[in-house]
Amino acid sequence: MPVKTATTSTVATTPLGATTVATGKTVIVDPVIAKIAGIAAREVPGVFALGGGAARVIGNIRDAIGNTDLSQGVKVEVGETEVAADVTIVVEYPLPLQQVADQVRAAVAAAITDLIGMQVAEINVTVTDVHIPGDETTETVEESRVA
Repeated sequence: MPVKTATTSTVATTPLGATTVATGKTVIVDPVIAKIAGIAAREVPGVFALGGGAARVIGNIRDAIGNTDLSQGVKVEVGETEVAADVTIVVEYPLPLQQVADQVRAAVAAAITDLIGMQVAEINVTVTDVHIPGDETTETVEESRVA
């Protein structure tokens, strides 16, 4: 699994006033990057949901039991210094699809750059559906056509 690693040195002062230097390696795994990208995409106005049809069905089940997958609808590829992301969204009607997709791209790029400290190679946004308010899928009981 590709990860982002960095070796850093930190200068700290102990409670007694002594100065110490700590070095080590920071590892950020792909699912963390996908989760950060998912959170950033969800915060964009006009994004109703992330993921395609099957992913949303499974996501609704996970939400119902209190186990929300924040990386749903996000796939990332992590290199040494760059991240590429594919984000799948559902947009609220009647918002301009291209504008919402551009805002998702900008939000995800900012989150990856600011929070993770990596460069963004590309962010592909796929709009799989448009949510029409009041068009929630509710199960209705239909009368049988046969007795």
